[in-house]
Amino acid sequence: MSWISDTQLLTDRQNLNGDILPLTNNLMLHVLGNPRGNYDQSCQSVSNPAIRKLIVTESVGPFKVTGLKPAVDQLRTALADVKNEIPEVYAVLNTAGMLCVRYVRGSKSSISNHSWGCAIDFTLEGKLDARGDNRAQKGLIAMHPIMNRNGFFWGASFKTEDSMHFEISRQLLLAWQRDGVFGEPKDLPQEAHRFSIGDRGPEVEWIQQRLNILNGFDVDEDGIFGPATRAAVIEFQRLHGLVADGVVGPKTMDALKNAPVQ
Repeated sequence: MSWISDTQLLTDRQNLNGDILPLTNNLMLHVLGNPRGNYDQSCQSVSNPAIRKLIVTESVGPFKVTGLKPAVDQLRTALADVKNEIPEVYAVLNTAGMLCVRYVRGSKSSISNHSWGCAIDFTLEGKLDARGDNRAQKGLIAMHPIMNRNGFFWGASFKTEDSMHFEISRQLLLAWQRDGVFGEPKDLPQEAHRFSIGDRGPEVEWIQQRLNILNGFDVDEDGIFGPATRAAVIEFQRLHGLVADGVVGPKTMDALKNAPVQ
């Protein structure tokens, strides 16, 4: 085994991506729509024609992928940088897939961002990085600053470490939406920037931490907005005189930031 697919323990995982944020289900559903009407843990096809027309199969350099057209284009640019800066990694780089319409592994409510063709899983020297061991292949560690620079969020920062996984950042998707990449630009409703069932990421983990600190709800701090988190949000909203809809918008977020510990 070469250094490329050998692994290294990750430290300070939560700060690996800096200010780059992951996608959320709420935002994806408002910007692109629902890929299909039902989900499970297996890969299914996109049935929404509006999304299907944005899906392409193209070469990104070392291999072909099927994914959302602007994400595929951005990936091709990022991998060209990998080729120039760490050619030994590029030479053994392959993929375990990009488009895969399913739930996040282990979830029954959070739609994987692979479902829109906005995420990719990499292999190095034919090996897939193990998920959830807080380690990453050294080749992926070398790639991650280049991918960050090109607008990709690294899954090593997820609550359950997923170092094989890179996805388009929230900031890049919003820029594409603003610039009309998906059609006529339009203002997104406030709901697109709220957190609700199916969302995941560091902001959701923070919400869960605050719910536990403020009211002792004992919600799993897993970064996944599931039914238990929604129930705790509803109770928090009820206790603080807010609309109890289970959605974390600006008012609920302010209350979570400023409420005294009970």
